[in-house]
Amino acid sequence: MIKVTDNIFTLSTCDTTYGFALLESGHLEHLYYGPRVENLTIASKSQQELANGNSIQYSAEFPTLSMEGTCFEYSGEGKGDIREPFIELIYPDGSRTTDFVFDSYDILDKKAELTTLPSSYDENNKAKSLVINLKDKNHDVTLKLIYSVFEESNCITRSSVLINNMDEKIRLTRLMSTQVDFNEGDYTMHTFRGAWTREMEKYETAVSGARIVNASFAGTSSSRANAFIMLSRGAVSEEYGEVYGFNLIYSGNHYESVEDTSYHKVRLLTGINPQGFEFVLGKGEVFESPEAVMSYSDKGFTALSHNMHEFVEQNIVRGEWKNAWRPLLINSWEAAYFKFNEKSLLSLAKAAAKVGIELFVLDDGWFGKRDDDTSSLGDWYVNEKKLPHGLEGLIHKINGLGMKFGIWVEPEMVNVNSDLYRAHPEYVLEIKGQEHSEGRTQRILDLTNPEVCDYVIDSMSKIFSIEGITYVKWDMNRIFSDAFSPYLGAEHEGEVFHRYVMGFYHIMEVLTKKFPHILFEGCSAGGNRFDLGILCYFPQIWASDDTDALYRVRAMTNYSYGYPMRTLSAHVSTVPNHQTLRITPLSTRYNVASFGPFGYEMNLCDLSKDELETVKAQVAQYKKWREVYFNGDFYRGRCDNFHEWTVVSKDKKRAIGLVMQELNIANNPNLIYNVKGLKKDATYKFYNIEEKINIRTFGDLINTASPVHIKNDSFMQRLLAKFYKMQGETEEFVLSGEEAMHSGIRLKQAFGGVGFNERVRLFTDFSSRLYYMEEQE
Repeated sequence: MIKVTDNIFTLSTCDTTYGFALLESGHLEHLYYGPRVENLTIASKSQQELANGNSIQYSAEFPTLSMEGTCFEYSGEGKGDIREPFIELIYPDGSRTTDFVFDSYDILDKKAELTTLPSSYDENNKAKSLVINLKDKNHDVTLKLIYSVFEESNCITRSSVLINNMDEKIRLTRLMSTQVDFNEGDYTMHTFRGAWTREMEKYETAVSGARIVNASFAGTSSSRANAFIMLSRGAVSEEYGEVYGFNLIYSGNHYESVEDTSYHKVRLLTGINPQGFEFVLGKGEVFESPEAVMSYSDKGFTALSHNMHEFVEQNIVRGEWKNAWRPLLINSWEAAYFKFNEKSLLSLAKAAAKVGIELFVLDDGWFGKRDDDTSSLGDWYVNEKKLPHGLEGLIHKINGLGMKFGIWVEPEMVNVNSDLYRAHPEYVLEIKGQEHSEGRTQRILDLTNPEVCDYVIDSMSKIFSIEGITYVKWDMNRIFSDAFSPYLGAEHEGEVFHRYVMGFYHIMEVLTKKFPHILFEGCSAGGNRFDLGILCYFPQIWASDDTDALYRVRAMTNYSYGYPMRTLSAHVSTVPNHQTLRITPLSTRYNVASFGPFGYEMNLCDLSKDELETVKAQVAQYKKWREVYFNGDFYRGRCDNFHEWTVVSKDKKRAIGLVMQELNIANNPNLIYNVKGLKKDATYKFYNIEEKINIRTFGDLINTASPVHIKNDSFMQRLLAKFYKMQGETEEFVLSGEEAMHSGIRLKQAFGGVGFNERVRLFTDFSSRLYYMEEQE
């Protein structure tokens, strides 16, 4: 709901209200963002009778208006607000002072859309939008502030548009998407940072007397700093306390800052990173900032996450795969890397078909002369030495096994050792005559150049048009260096990063509309471009190249604060893990990965008979519960040495729970699983699937029960383990949802070194269990 009363603008969702007021000076004072309030009045406005000491008086007409000490919806340079600005631009005479004041407003009975960038959408036509038109008092330049309200998800979006109506050019050096000025408060900024194979490490920083910045200058949204941040106030937990969430629909350099300013106001800004950014606007030209998303909860992190999940699922992800279950896949990468041929791929595919896998994905190495990562990117023709019958022949054989086919591409990249680079060196972002600093022995195509974008579209269209391709993994394996466009020219080189993103979005827009039936998965050296901009085109993203279950349970927990699990691709890989060399149980690898779009990335041909039977059972169980995994509401529990997840179906009749242990602690027998999200007054059956235990787990402890001595890791021990399995514990209760959530479920006693039987839970390092809950009539 949007309403305007007495020059106060109020934007309300089901549970929140955002408000600001028009001052007599023409500026917009931010009043409030928090729990829903039916009416905001002048009581929420600041009262300034005298100018603050050692501050700037805005004008002779408004001498008491202290720009530095007021909460605003936007801010500029030169008029006394010396905090970090919302907008910075340079006028033709070199001046930098901006003074945008109110001109008019429009309320739209629809979601306002951007024309140069992807944005959220509303297919149910329930969203409302507010457009505030501002004009610089001294120049013919217009600034639009655009707000859209999504009531059901408790989300509000913001973006800004700058229009140059002057005859001369202006240079824009900063335009943020969101500014929220908080009057006061005990705030903590929550950020998610990291690097390749360790994305989304969670950090908490008190906002006190400083400016805290979370930003990317990698050319992508980057694994170094995800654009999703949270701002909490006071004490906060999963179910209690005030927390704000902010994200950006953008895949390039981003910037989020929170500053405790001189008058103890707290200013939050999000948008394009101004570092290295300059955009030249001629007469009549327009610049749009990316759309930002914000939400508020006074019921802790879980409610905020559910707001964000609903918004992403219903207002970001789109197309045929928006609400469609994802196929269960096998990916060839960690099974084969570059070393494969048609015969070895078909052996892997046959093994996958036997256990019930639905989709075969051929990863890197199938094109050009691609035997390693030093050549052939850009040469998108099949390597007939590896695939003598071409992709068509391989696809036909894969389909004959009852599986669909998917393929890996990296269209934005080129190797110097490629036919494309030799023919078109001008297609690349590089400085002519200077040594280029490469990443992964590859360079980046210049997507600011329409001719290059057309090349990518044409070359990918030829591949995607091959009959039988139903899935595409779109990769981008490096960050930017020497970012210079031969196409743009010197005056516009400050536009390279943003225009690259615009070109990339154009390519995705064309290809996803041209091939709507294909399931696209985003990837960028793992999570180096995990953002809402990608999710506008690709409904899922490969969250990390680290497939280790211990890392994944931590990372997926942290992703879940702002992103739904259905967007986080997750695979079961082999052990020792290829990124950490850690050995974790096959059951744990499945238990963690099953919560996202799910698959295997290992050489199934190398598994033992017992392991293949386990994988087959996992696949069958996943298919039985796939609807709950995909459509259910996700809840985080503890996250320390133990990890708890619960996903509950929308009707709350079925639920799946994960409990995972990091390191075992001696003589620590008791464990309570704290269920979440069930109906209080419903009765549920709670149970697990029994696991058989390999006697080798106990080492030479088996001699305490064996009539003959069995040497540890001996032939006799391995032979015995082949034919004899010990029975694992089972849990089965019938109880109310209320009891399960409030009292928790006391799991069977853990092994503590004093004996073992089928009523004892064997919970070693990295062990886990899945628990199932079904409502009873």
